[in-house]
Amino acid sequence: MYSFISGKIVDKNPAYVVIDNQGIGYLINITLNTFTSIGEQAEVRLYVHLAIREDAHVLYGFYTEEERSLFLQLITVSGVGCNTARLILSSLTVRETVEAIANNNIKAIQSVKGIGAKTAQRIIVDLHDKVAKLNIAEGEKTPFGYNTLKEEALSALMVLGFNRTSTEKALDKLLSQMENPNVEQLIKEALRLL
Repeated sequence: MYSFISGKIVDKNPAYVVIDNQGIGYLINITLNTFTSIGEQAEVRLYVHLAIREDAHVLYGFYTEEERSLFLQLITVSGVGCNTARLILSSLTVRETVEAIANNNIKAIQSVKGIGAKTAQRIIVDLHDKVAKLNIAEGEKTPFGYNTLKEEALSALMVLGFNRTSTEKALDKLLSQMENPNVEQLIKEALRLL
């Protein structure tokens, strides 16, 4: 239903933020990694997931699309709900979680409070092939000053069916060659390279 919510941060703590968007305050549950990424920003854009339960509609927010993608994969595992997935992504980074799943590292996943051996095994068995397709670990290798221009172009090209790794390489090459491109120019040039 929602892809992202952006606006002024009205209230923030390690468990949630309240974002004022056009006079509406959205209470969004976040991970510790997202809390750290937000830092001292006054305004923020969070990628969200709306979980509809019998007793509540709950928003979960993530600083990156990669974190949200992994969260959505985690909640598909039997016995892993939204709060458990949020706890996993608060205890481990996206890259650490993906590497633990890809390398069958049960101990790393079990190190998260409340995750037992059976749940850790189930996460690895259910998601081992899926995280390879998400290619999240590659996405996190981007430099610290992650370019939102690149992020938007990458997202658009992936929707068109292009491979993430080759698309990122093409975009990096173009960004180093082009002076102040906009998203549209970047996508058009990338399409020529791909």
